[in-house]
Amino acid sequence: MLIDNIRLFLTITEKGSLVAAGREAGLSATTVSERLAALEAHYGVVLFNRTTRKLSLTDEGRTLLSGAKLVLGEIEDLETRIRHGADTLSGPIKVSAPIDIGRSIVSKVISRFTTENPAISIELLLSDGYVDIVGQGFDLALRFGTITDSTLRLRNLGHFRRIVCASPSYIDAHGAPQKPADLAQHNCLIMRFGTTLDNVWRFGTDKKPQTVTVRGNKTVNDGSLVRQWALEGCGIILKSELDVAPDMEAGRLVALLEGYAPPANPLQMMFPPGRAQPRRVRALATAIGNAMIARES
Repeated sequence: MLIDNIRLFLTITEKGSLVAAGREAGLSATTVSERLAALEAHYGVVLFNRTTRKLSLTDEGRTLLSGAKLVLGEIEDLETRIRHGADTLSGPIKVSAPIDIGRSIVSKVISRFTTENPAISIELLLSDGYVDIVGQGFDLALRFGTITDSTLRLRNLGHFRRIVCASPSYIDAHGAPQKPADLAQHNCLIMRFGTTLDNVWRFGTDKKPQTVTVRGNKTVNDGSLVRQWALEGCGIILKSELDVAPDMEAGRLVALLEGYAPPANPLQMMFPPGRAQPRRVRALATAIGNAMIARES
C-alpha cells in the first residue's frame, strides 16, 4: 500500500490537485485525500502546502518526489527484467522539449524508440517557456542556453548557432540589413519564452558584443509559428540553426548578418536531481543525444 500511495503522490504532484489526480487514477477526491493523509502520517511530515486554489510541495515533499521517481523506476525495471527478460524496456517517460526541435527531431526519435520498445509509453510536452522539471514530474527536458538551476543534472548536447534570417520575398520587398543596427528599420518577429520577451538580439564575439532591441508587429510564444510567419514573408526572425537549417538549404529562408554572428548556444538535456535514472530514461536520453550529435556534425 505504501508504494501505491507514493505513486498517487506523484500523480497529485503532476496534476496539481487532488481532484485532477483522482480523475487520472479513477478515485474519488475523498479517497485521494485519505491516502495522502495516510502517506503523510507514515512519514510524519506534511508533503503539500494547501490553499483553496493551489497545492505546492513542502521541502519534505520535494525530497520524496525526487526519491520516489527513482525508487518506482527501479521497481518497474526490476519487474520488467523478471517478467520479460533483462533486455526489455517498459514503463512511462515524460519529456519536455522546445516546440520546433520537439516536432522536427525529438518526435522522430520517440517514434523509433517506441517502435523498438513497444512496452514504453512516452508523454511529450512541447513548450518554449520555463518548465518546472521536478514539480511537473518530467524525466528529462531539453532547453537552449545556460541552465541556472544547480540542482538539476545536465548533459550538453552540443552548441548550435542562432541565425537571423528572412524569406526571399521579405528581402525583395524590404532589403537586407547590412549591420545589426539596421534591424531597427525592419519588422522583426519576436519570440516570448515564458515571461521573457526575446527582443534584445545579441551579435558579435564575447570581446566585441553588440545588442539591438528589435521591434515588430507580431509576438508569439510558439517557435514553430514564428518560423512559419517568416516563411510567409512577414518579417525577420532569430532562430536556432536546428530549426531553420532545412529551410535555408531549400532556399525558403536566407541567413542575414552572418559576419556579426554571436557564439553558438548550448543545448542542454536536463534531468531531475537524483542518483540515477531508470534504464528506459537512460536509453531514450542516449537516442536523443545521438540524434543531436548527428545534427551538430
